[in-house]
Amino acid sequence: MLREFFIQTGRYFLFLKMVFKKPEKWKIFWKQFFIEADKLVVSSVVLVSVISIFIGGVLVIQTASNMNNPFLDRMLVGYMVRETLILEFCSTMVALILAGKIGSNIASELGSMRITDQIDAIEMAGVNSASYLVLPKILSVTLLSPLLVLLSLCLGLFGGWLVVYVTSIIPLAKYMAGLKYAFTEFYVFYSCIKMSFFCFLISSISAFKGYYASGGTLGVGRASTKSIVISCILILMFDLIITQLMLY
Repeated sequence: MLREFFIQTGRYFLFLKMVFKKPEKWKIFWKQFFIEADKLVVSSVVLVSVISIFIGGVLVIQTASNMNNPFLDRMLVGYMVRETLILEFCSTMVALILAGKIGSNIASELGSMRITDQIDAIEMAGVNSASYLVLPKILSVTLLSPLLVLLSLCLGLFGGWLVVYVTSIIPLAKYMAGLKYAFTEFYVFYSCIKMSFFCFLISSISAFKGYYASGGTLGVGRASTKSIVISCILILMFDLIITQLMLY
């Protein structure tokens, strides 16, 4: 098992070496970049938006219901919701969600191309198939994913505001004051960096598993499942490492 781990790790880094070779035609690369950005990132906006709004509302209710101490200012509800969204939900939790959507999309697409010999046909034409097929996916997801963090944050705070406005669980002015209280801009940067790194892991691992898929349609399914599982484990592991490096 340990031997297989080192073999797969080595193959993964050799795969990345092929992927990050200079594209043969930049015009084609940029065209593919925007196609992949639309297919992988823009198509995730609705999912991220819906989840963020509801999570923001849930966080307000849970936080307010656990603050029964009369000595605690109700403003702290808004503050705690904001910090929770920025530090963990908008990066780590959204990345775990995207691991299922983006990861399965990439792995199944490349796996289907592998078992139908489309990748072999591209290589026979003298094109670096890894760079042509995978590089636009990785770069589009990695570079544009911070926009999903900002969208998730804004809609999560809006979801909390909506719950406060409708239910009056705390005074609306207190919620707004809590959102502005002791704001640290670096936390937003930290969250965006985490999201970019997580999305790099998701896209590269899923591409690796799909690119080397074998065994027909069942092999494509196995590759997709493995890519999601491995991505989720690595996201949680590197969440701890990045947090330790950037915050302490």
